[in-house]
Amino acid sequence: MHAVTDDDVLARPDALERLRAVMRALGARGALHLRGPRTPVSRQFDLAVPLAAEQAKGGAWLVVNDRVDLAMAAGARAAQLTSRSLTVRQARSLAPAAQLRLCASVHDVTEATFAADDGADWLVAGHVFETPSHPGQPGRGLGIITDVIAAAAAHAVPVIAIGGVLPEHVAMLRAAGAHGVAVIRGIFGEDDAAAAAQRYLSAHDDAARSGAG
Repeated sequence: MHAVTDDDVLARPDALERLRAVMRALGARGALHLRGPRTPVSRQFDLAVPLAAEQAKGGAWLVVNDRVDLAMAAGARAAQLTSRSLTVRQARSLAPAAQLRLCASVHDVTEATFAADDGADWLVAGHVFETPSHPGQPGRGLGIITDVIAAAAAHAVPVIAIGGVLPEHVAMLRAAGAHGVAVIRGIFGEDDAAAAAQRYLSAHDDAARSGAG
């Protein structure tokens, strides 16, 4: 379970408290992605340092989006690379695998193949369902997940599904082969973000008991 922030989440005065609570709710089964394309790096750093300390307490990973330098400076366990970032291979020249996992956001088979060949530790693929993050763009459907999984199969790279994912979608995404899901509004759009994160974990457990995936 990957809980992903946006600029509005990071701008809240209680952001650190909420993000810590989500990490604790996820525990060793999840990751918090610190993502804020328009948020000043200084603000992100002030949040990342105490959140990195949470990793050893509950087991949830801190993942910093885009900024390999910030991830390394704060002590995050991973960086999520996007089209604005260094490639995985370029980033690896700066960050040894023992220090930082490197992952990539992909939107089609070409991007997935390139990132997997480049050495990505996992791929985040989407957007699967319609989402306000991509206004006016229909979701790509489960096909984007199965296609990306096939493209990454040679390297056995896990694929995380993102884009409009609700708890009731978890079973079908598991059945399609997704290793996990990533969510923004489904968690941080709720007043109690930690409870929302737990609902996704419960949906995952229900799907596992029913034999999905």
